[in-house]
Amino acid sequence: MQKQVDFARIRKAIGYLSENYKSQPTLEQVAEHVHLSPYHFQRMFSSWAGVSPKQFLRYISITHAKKLLKEDKASLLDTTFELGLSSTSRLHDLFIDIEGMTPGEYKNGGENLAINYSFVESPFGNTIVASTTKGICYMAFVNDEESSLKSLKDQYPNAQFQNHRDQIQQNAILVFTQDWSRLDKIKLHIKGTDFQLKVWQALLTIPMGKLSTYSNIANKIDNPKASRAVGSAIGDNPVAFLIPCHRVIKSTGLLGQYHWGSDRKAAMIGWEGAKTDD
Repeated sequence: MQKQVDFARIRKAIGYLSENYKSQPTLEQVAEHVHLSPYHFQRMFSSWAGVSPKQFLRYISITHAKKLLKEDKASLLDTTFELGLSSTSRLHDLFIDIEGMTPGEYKNGGENLAINYSFVESPFGNTIVASTTKGICYMAFVNDEESSLKSLKDQYPNAQFQNHRDQIQQNAILVFTQDWSRLDKIKLHIKGTDFQLKVWQALLTIPMGKLSTYSNIANKIDNPKASRAVGSAIGDNPVAFLIPCHRVIKSTGLLGQYHWGSDRKAAMIGWEGAKTDD
């Protein structure tokens, strides 16, 4: 519960930083905005992100995003050594295979599927994660547990549900820790159209700590005129974070909207940047 309270304040601070990055707000200004002393805010934020608020601001700077896209590098840590950051663990090998459901499973709303689900705390707030015997089928950030569970059940109206955290879920939520080298291979068992699956597979090729654009994703799936359809498919992503739709921004460099909140998207981009090295 305390983590959720802390992230609510961090999210509010990140929203303030995102709106006011051009003026480079001071530690005191941001702390005042979230009703904390500068000392306690700096301590809480650094514990969550691994870097100071000032350093974090550089990771979510729109100007920085534009520069990265223009140079076609899209690394969020071009300034690692300038910032004096120590080397951190990096997510080298998180291979996520999509095993789309059969047409029959898609049509019958998950009939005969047994789905386990649980609620877990993540760096970005409370999260619901669900799995079948084949892999993760759903993951979303939670504002209200009851409505989030209803959204899951709406996806699979004929499935059988059990509140149980299985090994598949435990492996998946390790992605929120810094020890990514110990992750087992994660599989997804999700339903979608052929087009959606292609888009989601393309999202999996964006490395942690890097960004892409809607047009780049459209080109990657050999459909360069489908940027708008790509955006719709990204918005329908059923597995938050593991399928990294938060790493896609507008070609203008603006972060753009996010199904679970633009402030959370900025937080995720900055957090990933702080947790990886160049």
